[in-house]
Amino acid sequence: MISAKILIVQAVNLLFSKKMPAYLSVLKPISIRMSLKTFVKINRITNLTDARYCAGMHADLLGFCLEEGTTHFLTPKQFEEITGWVSGIAFAAEFNNSSADQIRNTLNHYEGITWIESEHLEPLLELVGSDLKLLYKQDIKQVKKLENSLGPILQKHLIKLHLTSTNNSLTPDDQEIIQTYSRFTDVILGFGISPTNASDLSEKDWISGLALNGGDEIKPGLRDFDQLAEILENLEIED
Repeated sequence: MISAKILIVQAVNLLFSKKMPAYLSVLKPISIRMSLKTFVKINRITNLTDARYCAGMHADLLGFCLEEGTTHFLTPKQFEEITGWVSGIAFAAEFNNSSADQIRNTLNHYEGITWIESEHLEPLLELVGSDLKLLYKQDIKQVKKLENSLGPILQKHLIKLHLTSTNNSLTPDDQEIIQTYSRFTDVILGFGISPTNASDLSEKDWISGLALNGGDEIKPGLRDFDQLAEILENLEIED
């Protein structure tokens, strides 16, 4: 049985389609748009269905893996085919091991990127001074006990911190680490988020935003958004 969330996504796709059926033309896009309680980034976008849905739900940032050879890599053509159909949302280029020069060269082939996310700090420091917003992605275990050295660097160069973890839960120790880093920079939480706690997390003054993972389509245009949709709905502020 196809879930209600899948049917909603199909309706969103139709609303954004150039060939919208006449019987849907009376529907107004405003009815599916809202504001969210906090900044939301969607990681590793690989399909138009994710991009349209998350843009329609008023996420703030769509992330695309632009490092060739990685699992979710998108070619310039694939990137253009997705981003050409969405508006009102920013795009981030996600990198694992690319140098600053490699990142600059990559951006020559992708239009519309305003954010750079990297799992290494060095290339981000080399990109300081550009018009790009910078986001350092790292496992919380790797930055534990580095707050007093890493924190000031992030603060000085206006680099935001995207924290991840292999654990699904947010421990008291994790919260303490996040609170410390939040004194230096904006912290985007990328783990321990569920439909039941998303709203509460959005109200924590030491969390500046949430990062959620995009997914794979069941088939082109068909995607089950149950988990992602529940989280976004719980973050929703009705217009």
